[in-house]
Amino acid sequence: MKNSKFDSIIEKAIANEEEANQFYLKLSETVTDKMVKDTLLYLASEEKKHKEYLLRYRQESFIGNATETDEETNNKIAEFLQFPHVKYDMDSKDVYLLAAARELNSYNFYRGLAAIHPDGEIKQMLLQMANQEMKHKEKVEYLYTNTAFVQTEGG
Repeated sequence: MKNSKFDSIIEKAIANEEEANQFYLKLSETVTDKMVKDTLLYLASEEKKHKEYLLRYRQESFIGNATETDEETNNKIAEFLQFPHVKYDMDSKDVYLLAAARELNSYNFYRGLAAIHPDGEIKQMLLQMANQEMKHKEKVEYLYTNTAFVQTEGG
């Protein structure tokens, strides 16, 4: 079953995963801190994996397994598709904060997509992707905290 609403969402998600991959790669070229650079390259590789998954998702017509509903739901898809303004002269803590926001939006997107699928393998895969995004968010929030709130000698 072809569903143009879901097709459109998946097409935007694929484009956003590619954009996120390129964003992290380009941002990694603007930082000198090796830890920040490594984190951004890691995130870029993860976004590439997500794009590959979505391409397979679209190709294998998993979209047809989505359930139709007349009920209005807020799956936070719009939030995923909007990105904060980026300045390329950002310091490490701001880079981590921006990455955390992006990962939260990705988490919300995959949770929303999972919500429109019946229980089963596809829903579980989408929830696993959401959980991966949350782990990325937790990682960059940890790095943000350690960068923004550096412990001094006095405690």
